[in-house]
This record gives sequence, C-alpha cells and structure tokens, in this order.
Amino acid sequence: MTEGAVLQGRDLAVWRGARCLFERLSFELHSGELGLLVGPNGSGKTTLLRVLAGLASPTAGLATWNGTASGELALEERGELAYRGHLEALKRELTVRENLQFQSSLFGVSRPLAPVLAELRLEGAADMRVRHLSAGQKRRAALASLQLSGAKLWLLDEPTTNLDRDGRALLRDWTRRHLGAGGLAMIATHQPDELADRGTLVIEL
Repeated sequence: MTEGAVLQGRDLAVWRGARCLFERLSFELHSGELGLLVGPNGSGKTTLLRVLAGLASPTAGLATWNGTASGELALEERGELAYRGHLEALKRELTVRENLQFQSSLFGVSRPLAPVLAELRLEGAADMRVRHLSAGQKRRAALASLQLSGAKLWLLDEPTTNLDRDGRALLRDWTRRHLGAGGLAMIATHQPDELADRGTLVIEL
C-alpha cells in the first residue's frame, strides 16, 4: 500500500429535487483509517459512496482521492478504488472459480484462489454456477473478489448483508488487515458496532 493516501470530502451536498440528502459534509480519511456511514434508509449513504467512487456528482462541494477529484481520476488511479454496492457483480452463468479468475485477470492480480476460497468456506461451491448459490454464498464470493482486487480504498455498501456470524467476523478481520497494510475503507452500515474500533470516523447522515 502507498503511504499517505487520503480520501477527502469538502463541503459536500447532494439534493434530489427539493430534498436535501446531506450538505456541508467535510471529512478526511487517511491510510490505515476506517470510516463508517450510518443513518436510516434513504439518508444518502449509497449516494455518498457513489460520489466518493466518482460514479455520481455532488450538487455542491468536492470529493477527492489523493488530491484529484473523484470524477476526474485517471484509469490507473481509479484502479486504486474498489466499490461494492448492493449487487454482487458476479456473472450468474459462470462458476465461483471462473468469476474470481476473470476478476483477477481484470485487476492484473496473480495469487492462489484456494486460500481465499477456504477462508470464505466456498471450497465446496468453487465449481458451482453462481445462479445456484445461496444469498450468503453469493455475498461471500463478492467479498472474495474484493480481497483479490488489490485496491487501496474500499467503498462498501452494507457488506454484511446476507452474511452469517462467521462471515461478518471474517469481514471484520479482512478490513483490519487491509487497514493494517495502509489501506483505507469507507463502509455504509446499519451495524457500526460490529466494525468500529477506537479512532474510527463515524459519519451520521
């Protein structure tokens, strides 16, 4: 991980017609730090993550990654961000193994899949088509692709959805390892107590 990576929001605001989701929102997140977005459904958590990922534009203010506006990142800079929304982003007609091999090739990552599949308890489902998996298995497979991405910044929208207790514990462990290696993570969650540590930045929307 590159030292000194910074995710910053400056006076961010998003309006939907006459409705304000949030405004005057400013924060900084540095290497090794975790941010949690909390608030009721419809408060703007997903929208803020999309703004930070450069997938949506704020009504006012600026979101930057290492000083560059999120919507203007070069291709190699965009590869430093991993955004995971509500959908698993898996090809239903491919097996778990084929999905992960495909995504690894996109990320330019070469690492054994077996240890990741074992951690996620997906060894027995590795050669099953994704359309035959349970909701929990799909979520774990999506997390495997996150682990393989090599991204410095994780932007995760409710990643514990459909995960059992062991799956949630593994996500906490992976997140702490990611931060310990100098990565950053901004996570939207309804269960902040499961992820928060001392020094966690909590943003209430």
